[in-house]
Amino acid sequence: MSERFSGIPLAAVDFYEQLALNNTKTWWAEHKSEYDTFIRQPLEALLAELEGEFGSGHVYRPYRDVRFSKDKTPYKDHQGALVGVEDSIGYYVQISAAGLYIGGGWYAASSKQTQRYRDAVDSAAVAALIPALAKARKGGLELGGDLMKTRPRGVDENHPHLDLMRQKSVLVSHQYESPAWLDSRTTLTRVRSAWRAITPLVEWLADHVGPVDEGIPSEPE
Repeated sequence: MSERFSGIPLAAVDFYEQLALNNTKTWWAEHKSEYDTFIRQPLEALLAELEGEFGSGHVYRPYRDVRFSKDKTPYKDHQGALVGVEDSIGYYVQISAAGLYIGGGWYAASSKQTQRYRDAVDSAAVAALIPALAKARKGGLELGGDLMKTRPRGVDENHPHLDLMRQKSVLVSHQYESPAWLDSRTTLTRVRSAWRAITPLVEWLADHVGPVDEGIPSEPE
């Protein structure tokens, strides 16, 4: 059972600043206890307190998959945690040298998901997506995600929702740069508030984008 969440220590930000300069197995082994105390355990406690409202989540592994990467540094420069509600769809929180990132939505598309999304935007279902995005913006989150440079093939240039049709993923998020309240329970309040603002969007995406159907979804970056 996780301890009561009391905040994410500011030392977590310092940890990732130091990791950027010392991304080696030797340094990690020497500082693993700091990672556990300042980062992993607080995130697990945070997820535990949010589970009743948003569902069970998990903290990602800190190790990078370097098999197909030119960058062979072994550890991620951030630590993310996800409450998934569908493949590649859910609520996300992350700590790094940049501070605290809170977000959610649909972060990695399969071709079937993309087609279902565009079909939904091209239907009456879009009437629920627009206010869902508006609620997220009102909650202080910005719309992001991968965007096509042009319009999808077969989509009219005068389509009333062309901006949404160009989205290849739909994310809303806010980045806090080491806020003074990071090491307090205010962090819980901020994450809960942001996730509540994201909920209509996440639910719409789960209903209309659905499962990947093409292998295992990747981890959000």
